[in-house]
Order: sequence, then C-alpha cells, then structure tokens
Amino acid sequence: MPELPEVETTRRMIAPYLEGQTLKSLVYDPSSRYQNLDLALGKKVKRLERRGKYLIAIFEGDKLELIVHLGMTGGFRFEGSSHTRVTVTTEQGTLYFQDSRRFGKWIVVAAGDYSSMPTLHGMGPEPLSSDFDLADFVDAASSCGTVKPWLLSQKPVAGLGNIYVDEALFLAKIHPQSVRLSKEQATKLHAAIIQVLTRAVEVGGSTLSDKTYQQLDGQTGYFQLEHRVYAREGQPCVVCGTPLEKIWLGGRGTHFCSSCQVLGA
Repeated sequence: MPELPEVETTRRMIAPYLEGQTLKSLVYDPSSRYQNLDLALGKKVKRLERRGKYLIAIFEGDKLELIVHLGMTGGFRFEGSSHTRVTVTTEQGTLYFQDSRRFGKWIVVAAGDYSSMPTLHGMGPEPLSSDFDLADFVDAASSCGTVKPWLLSQKPVAGLGNIYVDEALFLAKIHPQSVRLSKEQATKLHAAIIQVLTRAVEVGGSTLSDKTYQQLDGQTGYFQLEHRVYAREGQPCVVCGTPLEKIWLGGRGTHFCSSCQVLGA
C-alpha cells in the first residue's frame, strides 16, 4: 500500500495538472468506493494537499473537498488501461486513476468533515512538519503497546505503513515488539522516522516487486534500493551481517535484525 513518501510524490507530480484548474469531466466506475463525485464537476481546485496517506483537493470557496485514498494499488497515469477506475479532465489534460485491486476510494465531503473516514479523522501529526513534537511523541511512546502496531495505527504520527515502520525501527535499533519506550528510545525513533521519510520522499518512494506503485510518468521510485530490512529476510544485516528475520505481527510481515534490534534492550 502506498505510504506517505509515495503519496507525497504523487501529490507533487499531479498538482500542476489540478491546482488552479476546473474539473471539466469526472468519469468513474459505478462503485460505492466513489461517492458524491458529481459534486466536484465544474469546481476549481484551489490547492492539493496530503494528510498522511490521503490526498485532499481543496476547492475554491472552501466548502467542499475531494478526498482520495490510493488503497493498495492505486496511482495516476497519463494513459488509461483496463485498470482505469477514474478519469479526470481539466484544461491541463487528462489523468487516469489506475487501481487493479479496487481498494482505492474517492469521496467529496464538506470541508473538514471526515466523520465517514475514522482513520483520517483521528490521525496524528504530520511527521515532516513542526507538528511532530518530540516531547509529545516521547510522552505517548512511554505508555505505548507493541510499538509497530502502535505506529501503524496512524494515531501517534501520520503516514507510516509497513515499509517505513520497519525501516525506522531498524534505524533506531528498536525491536518491533517493544512496548513502553524509554525516553532515549523514543527520541531515537522520532529522529529515525523523520530521516527515513525525508530520504524516501527525495527519491520518489519505494516501488516493490509487484510494480503497483509507479510515478505519474511510469518511472519507479528508488528508495527500495536503500531498504535496510524491509523484504530482506534471510539476507545479511547491512550493519552486523546477521541474517535478517521476518515475523508476523498484528497480521503484518515484520522485518528486523535480532542482533541490532534486541527486545528489552
């Protein structure tokens, strides 16, 4: 599933085709996953924002917003295909939303009304903004449950998914099953989250072996070339050489180094 770096890369690439533009046409599959889109027709996009893993088109007048979640396989292209679910046309051209597994979601809502989207409604601070306060994070982490599911919940910080949680925990040398982090651990994790996400955004996110995430022009991201643990089970740790492990935690494949990330350390 696209995480913050992939969604931010997408936002930056499609913004020139939407910001300041009027939505002339919206063609979409008849599905409950696409709601109230006709309300967006003829509206002018004031700006395109990102909140966690969500794209938010703010319309002029500030009364309506178009919320887009890419789901597991969603992304925008310049050309349509058999997997095109939504086609958006402005004076700048046409964008095609592809989604092979059909988990993406588009919905027009009253500005700021996220009551139908609990994850977005209760989302924590943006990690690449000043809202990601160290003291607040340290305090919350001191009583957290198992750290990986806690981070995936989106409540302590927005936008992290399986890839970047594994990578940040490795960089901070914290075992994914750790609970109630010390001040030192939480401080290192706070810095690691920022470092990992900043770098991933710089290089366009991660394109995995299934190739479902690509940039608007079809190019891949490049952060997968820098993964230290994610999807590298059985391979040597880049720090100590110990074979990396994979366990299932909260239903998610979890990658770590048992030597660098010692439980209870």
